[in-house]
Amino acid sequence: MNQWLSRLKPDGYSMAIVGMVVLASVLPAKGTFAEHFHSATNLAIALLFFLHGARLSREAVLAGMTHWRLHLAVFASTFVAFPLLGLGLDHLLPPALAAGVLFLCCLPSTIQSSIAFTSMAGGNVPAAICSASASNMIGIFLTPLLVGLLMGTSGGAAVDMGAIKAIILQLLLPFATGQLLRPWIGAWAGRHKKLLSYVDRGSILMVVYGAFSEAVQGGLWSQLPAATLALMVVVNLGVLACAMIGTNIAAKRLGFSFEDRATIVFCGSKKSLASGVPIANVLFAGPMVGMVVLPVMLFHQFQLMACAVLAKYWAEHKAQ
Repeated sequence: MNQWLSRLKPDGYSMAIVGMVVLASVLPAKGTFAEHFHSATNLAIALLFFLHGARLSREAVLAGMTHWRLHLAVFASTFVAFPLLGLGLDHLLPPALAAGVLFLCCLPSTIQSSIAFTSMAGGNVPAAICSASASNMIGIFLTPLLVGLLMGTSGGAAVDMGAIKAIILQLLLPFATGQLLRPWIGAWAGRHKKLLSYVDRGSILMVVYGAFSEAVQGGLWSQLPAATLALMVVVNLGVLACAMIGTNIAAKRLGFSFEDRATIVFCGSKKSLASGVPIANVLFAGPMVGMVVLPVMLFHQFQLMACAVLAKYWAEHKAQ
């Protein structure tokens, strides 16, 4: 029991994210400092995706691409089942919460944690690398399209589709540049994974602080009563439970092996904070960013805790 409880303890990075929210609530960025901080954040995001491109092994992706049934299952969960679930919840939730939940459901899967939990559980790691990486690359294009389509259809806040150009310039172009330069800098990136991880995490912390600074000045907390926040927690837990249980049942019925099933669950039930926050920062304007990102931050923490427990259980009780 103590070991299980220890898995539920928040990690340092999650606590740092919470710290940025608290800091933005007490000392939000204002005036000239806010403008310079926003420019620095955009540069950090571009660097983040450039390094992702430099680090991503093309060989690993190509090796896992042959398992098309598994990748199709992960894709269907990430970009079909999740958005449909978000669209179904849209009419049941207050507008302030509905936009964030729908955006969450349109996001791609994570990369690092999906692969880590798949490995911990004894799943198909090469396939996890391919699925998670492909999800993130496809998500750069597909997430803005889904958000624009579903929010416009549902009557919620519409997204300017011209923002896709900003997505390409700020996220995809640096990523593609990193891939092109990989033959020259890939080895260096591989030797400095720990150092480069600080760029990943630091850029996300910057975005969270900047987004919530704008949101706080726009009256975020006065517009988000305790009851709405509690509802947000319940909805996040419900969406995560549906995703994890649904992918596990579907993988079983489709006849996947335990190793492939673990990959489908850990890649198909998760949403990327690393991609979600930068995309939200480009797609949405002003105070709305903080409101949209909040469900993503909560979901991030819940999925880490739930997947850690499940991965440990599967590692000890294989194929159950």
